[in-house]
Amino acid sequence: MNDGTPTAFAVPVLRNSKGELYLDTVLFDPDHISVLFSFSRAYFMVDMEVPSAYVQFLKSIMPHKPASELYTMLGLQKQGKTLFYRDFLHHLRHSSDKFCLAEGIKGLVMLVFTLPSFPYVFKIIKDKRSKDVSRELIASKYQLVKLHDRAGRMADTWEYSNVEFPKDRFDLSLLAEIREFAPSMLEESGDRLVIRHLYIERRMVPLNIYLEHATEAQVDSAIKEYGNAIRQLVAANIFPGDMLYKNFGMTRHGRVVFYDYDEIQYLTECNFRKIPEPRTPEDEMASEPWYSVAPNDVFPEEFSQFLLGQLRLRVPFVKYHAELLEAAYWKSQQEKIRHGFLEDVFPYPDNFRFCNRPELDQAPTRRAHSPSPA
Repeated sequence: MNDGTPTAFAVPVLRNSKGELYLDTVLFDPDHISVLFSFSRAYFMVDMEVPSAYVQFLKSIMPHKPASELYTMLGLQKQGKTLFYRDFLHHLRHSSDKFCLAEGIKGLVMLVFTLPSFPYVFKIIKDKRSKDVSRELIASKYQLVKLHDRAGRMADTWEYSNVEFPKDRFDLSLLAEIREFAPSMLEESGDRLVIRHLYIERRMVPLNIYLEHATEAQVDSAIKEYGNAIRQLVAANIFPGDMLYKNFGMTRHGRVVFYDYDEIQYLTECNFRKIPEPRTPEDEMASEPWYSVAPNDVFPEEFSQFLLGQLRLRVPFVKYHAELLEAAYWKSQQEKIRHGFLEDVFPYPDNFRFCNRPELDQAPTRRAHSPSPA
């Protein structure tokens, strides 16, 4: 209590290699506590006798977080979806702006639009896709994320069917885009539109756009966060597949989160390889690789070609995450997972921790994630 006002705090309790419990830190700042209940850390699956009481308590700590998100974070997704849709309808009645295409590079398989006054994006699987993947495969990737253990680096989504919208709230260019690329998902009737299937998730600033306008210090921090996001996905046995900056977003807390799932797969399913040495000078100049490439082969050395073209990005990446460009790093992480060890992922900075010492962090060996969602 502080002059009669309750002060909320969160205390992470960990266990060391001897089985002893210890306190890792104490979080007092509502923004830091909010990260624990962010859209990238669903679902806690809390055993609650009265869920509304838990949500009411959490709302007192984080008054700006919608109840719909809190119910979802606690594992009650259906209640979260119901409350979200009520909030959405309320917002439509009390706003006048129009739905438009979301900022950023257009997706190859997803059509993404937003309502500027509403902090969410709506994603439709395209009928005309620039990538040879089926609708069923894309849906299965989103389901994989839904079922997988969360490391705080993958955005959660609400999945809806047959969602009705007022037609006059759609920008004409957006409506034309849907008619061209996802006609099977659109039903038009008078002044109403129905989208047969879509995903809804929190809106973030695409990382590529953030980097374009960032200062040198912001670029340094963002690239460090980007690499940390990849490392934490790896710790959860997830390989993002397409690692371009456009597939990651920057949250209001300055965290980088992954949100494009059409190429996501389990890390243990990948075959990380070093590029073989060229046999002749002609090999180096050839337009096609001089070595065979199987479907699950990944060559980390190639990441630099599409990630580090700009010096302002290369310098901080090499400073913090040079090993991500080496096949040996990825193989070592695979071996850890296959031997049952999963690294702890902390939703707060390392410098917040009381005892950031290896002997405390070395938790008992734990069973690795199953190669298929359970």
